[in-house]
Amino acid sequence: QVQLVESGGGLVQAGGSLRLSCAASGTFFSINTMAWYRQAPGKQRELVAFIRGGRTNYADSVKGRFTISRANAKNTVYLQMNSLKPEDTAVYYCNADALVVGGTRDYWGQGTQVTVSS
Repeated sequence: QVQLVESGGGLVQAGGSLRLSCAASGTFFSINTMAWYRQAPGKQRELVAFIRGGRTNYADSVKGRFTISRANAKNTVYLQMNSLKPEDTAVYYCNADALVVGGTRDYWGQGTQVTVSS
C-alpha cells in the first residue's frame, strides 16, 4: 500500500556530507511520522531522527550534525548529514507511519548504504 524509496547514500570521507531522500508513494490517506533509522554491521537497528507535525527529534550521537526535514506536498523526507564520522557507517532505512484503509501501518524502505572512510 505504501512504498518508500530511499536515495542518496554512498561513500564519503570523514568530515564530509551526504543528503538522503525518501519518497513515499502508494495508497494512503496521510503520513504522520517519518523517520530515519540505521543499522551498522553486528548492531541493532537504531533511531537516528524523526519528524512529526514539524517537530523533530534526534539521537544524541547525531545532534548538531544531522538535520531531518520533510516536503509534505511530496511526501518526501530528507536527512542532511554533515561532519560525518566513520561510526556513522551503516545502512540507513526510511520509516513512515501511514494512515491507510484498515488503520495505521508502519512501513520501511529497502535501505541505502552510507560508508564513511577515515
